[in-house]
Amino acid sequence: MVTATLHLMCGKIASGKSTLARTLAVEHSAILLSEDKWLSSLYPGAINSVTDYAAYSLRIRGVLGPLVIDLLESGVDVVLDFPANTIAGREWLLGLAETARVPHCLHYLAVDDDTCRARLHVRNQLAEHDFAASDAEFDLITTYFRSPDADEGLVIVTYPRPLA
Repeated sequence: MVTATLHLMCGKIASGKSTLARTLAVEHSAILLSEDKWLSSLYPGAINSVTDYAAYSLRIRGVLGPLVIDLLESGVDVVLDFPANTIAGREWLLGLAETARVPHCLHYLAVDDDTCRARLHVRNQLAEHDFAASDAEFDLITTYFRSPDADEGLVIVTYPRPLA
């Protein structure tokens, strides 16, 4: 029996998480689930603050969590383009792999703030992303970011710069 793997994404805004997630999905013939796509499709115009994001994100996680576990238990690799940027977020994501009894890999884009901010400005100009963030929102959201640590029980692959 083939064992599936759960791929998780960690990195600040505009670090390249979604780009890497798409690449991993192709490389591993995996199902890609993007939190931003689900949020923008299900709650258009409703996310205007970090508080809004937190509330709607919990709703999405409540629905997608069991689906992810079912996919993994069926032998399907899953790439979750959900930010594993806080300890609590990583605990939830790691719990999915543990519940499904499959391995995981946390892909950590360790990209500095200046690079992320510059990439964010370009991304906002292109208007190709589901959400645009201002510099103030970048700063606020970055205050919640915590780098992952192997002591959390994570298998971590670190990328020192964005892939594209």
